Amino acid sequence: MKNKKLLQLVFFLSSFQFLVAQGSPDYNGGLKIKFDEDGKKYLRLISWTQVQATYNNDAPKTSSKTSVNLRRARIMLFSQITDKFLILTHFGLNSLNTSTLSPTGNGDGSQIFVHDAWVQYRLSDTHAIGAGLHYFNGISRLNNQSTLNMMTLDNNRQSWATIGLSDQFARHIGLFMKGNFGKLQYRIAVNDAITNGLDTRVVTSGQTVYGGVNLLGTKDAGKTFAGYFEYSLLDQESNFLPFKVGTYLGEKKVFNIGAGFFLHPNGAVKIENGNPVGEDVSIFAIDAFYDSPLGDDRSALTAYATYQSNNYGENYLYSAYGTGNMLYSHVGYVFARDKTKTRFQPYLSYGSNSYDATTNNRNILGVGINAFMSGHNSKLTLEYQNQDYGTSTSAVTLQAMIYL
Repeated sequence: MKNKKLLQLVFFLSSFQFLVAQGSPDYNGGLKIKFDEDGKKYLRLISWTQVQATYNNDAPKTSSKTSVNLRRARIMLFSQITDKFLILTHFGLNSLNTSTLSPTGNGDGSQIFVHDAWVQYRLSDTHAIGAGLHYFNGISRLNNQSTLNMMTLDNNRQSWATIGLSDQFARHIGLFMKGNFGKLQYRIAVNDAITNGLDTRVVTSGQTVYGGVNLLGTKDAGKTFAGYFEYSLLDQESNFLPFKVGTYLGEKKVFNIGAGFFLHPNGAVKIENGNPVGEDVSIFAIDAFYDSPLGDDRSALTAYATYQSNNYGENYLYSAYGTGNMLYSHVGYVFARDKTKTRFQPYLSYGSNSYDATTNNRNILGVGINAFMSGHNSKLTLEYQNQDYGTSTSAVTLQAMIYL
């Protein structure tokens, strides 16, 4: 009996496998535990942490110019009993710093919460449906960005165009369908909108508020609709999970053209003749993503560009959101070097946001460099960012990231 248990333990430990990751010579992805010989029954686990140290020259006089931020600490698990059924759970916390820490770890800012939790059913080799708290978003590639392999220090904030307004931290609860028709990949979703969103302002004359569900009810304002479609001109990317890769470090040759949308009927509210009236929220974007090796020496180029039209209602302006237009682009170059050594990728990013409610544009410039010590699995990122929005502010941030 003891020998049998020992053999079972040896088999269990030997079934731990790793999958391919972008650019890492040491690590091949998440921990995978197989429960059968052909690998159709498994549990996969991924864990990652990002820690930032920032120098902010524009900090208030009473505040330190330097600060430390636990940007992300996450764990993701997904599992299947056959290749027809999948369950995914993703939890963690974000932006834990001196303002969000609590004495006993019980405060809102220091709590772990569920980011994703969905079930998925495979209809065929190329199509699947699912339901739950999910990240199959519309609009653009950056609205579906993975936080494991971003090229820049962080995602372009304005690309997460509905975060906290109609969803919970860029995730809606609802139904989705995804798949591909040849080289055309798609994802579409019908979701319930959050009732207690970030925009809690009182509706007054001349001001639009994103609060349709709360103020008008779920019958008139409770549903959102989203979709993203992209055509692969070169290598096709995986559509197994919703998280889009930021840079492949030359591991693939990708050139995709995409377009997407987000619609929320009566999502916003304004006052007309003393009464609250719903306004439709509509966001559309087109984008292009290119990532390719430049030769046999492991040098590589990554480039991305998007145009996004944002309509949150008449003259809407709140926090990072506003009715208007956005142009954003970034480009990075990986220097030629053996992947077993530290590889460097300088990059440049620029975004320009115009708003109907103000003549001030929000222009954001980022200049940075990645040091990949083991691909995305272990990297340092140093970035200078300048934002001009009426006044100019700037900061320098160093981020350390490891994911296993």
